[in-house]
Amino acid sequence: MREVVFNEGLRTVRRNAFCGCIFLQRIILPSTLTEIGDDAFNGCRSLREVGLNDGLKKIRGGAFYCCNLLESITIPSTLTEIGTHTFNRCTSLRKAILHENLQKVGAYAFADCNQLERFTFPCISTRLNNVLEVNTTEANRTRQLNEIDAIRGDMIVRRNGTELFVPGAVLRGGSNWNTIKASLDKIVSWIKYHEIKEETTLFELALWKTKLDQADEATDIYREVYRVEVPGPVKDAILQYL
Repeated sequence: MREVVFNEGLRTVRRNAFCGCIFLQRIILPSTLTEIGDDAFNGCRSLREVGLNDGLKKIRGGAFYCCNLLESITIPSTLTEIGTHTFNRCTSLRKAILHENLQKVGAYAFADCNQLERFTFPCISTRLNNVLEVNTTEANRTRQLNEIDAIRGDMIVRRNGTELFVPGAVLRGGSNWNTIKASLDKIVSWIKYHEIKEETTLFELALWKTKLDQADEATDIYREVYRVEVPGPVKDAILQYL
């Protein structure tokens, strides 16, 4: 057996389901799948491609243990837990894309992945870049990047421009995830603050435009007279929810 394509409707791949299928090369999992059981694909040493879709919530321990030819993995946004030894000894794994919603990474989940250079977080990086694009001056961008660097502090999360990543060795197989997660959460909170701040500004501009549209077009008007601002206490209350 070299390929498995699952139908929509499947919710669980149970324990040991395909364990030891040494010729299996490709699996595509449906969006209805919520859980991959312990050792489900353990020892599938020819496995090269795994399609994980949004909807998946848990990957149990040892699910992809010793999948030696697997080179990349993208964790969907709905996944909250990666079990112990999940990708242990995936010796060809070079690229792992993680999501900020991931809450738990078990011990040894990525142990002995000797080719794995870094974990990337493209969703967070894109949001950071969007926040910085709002500030057109180089001085503002530099100031905000300095703020991000101050939040990173211990340098567990690295930065290349607006790309955020964690070196493979820093995860320590999985045992250091809680520390990494805490640093990422601080960065995401900073991003959320500036996203909401920008949305508040857009809301004010929309109110201003509405007032202008209501004005008599035949009458000379001063645009500033119709400016509407969200009161400071309201802004503070919104931002406090972060």
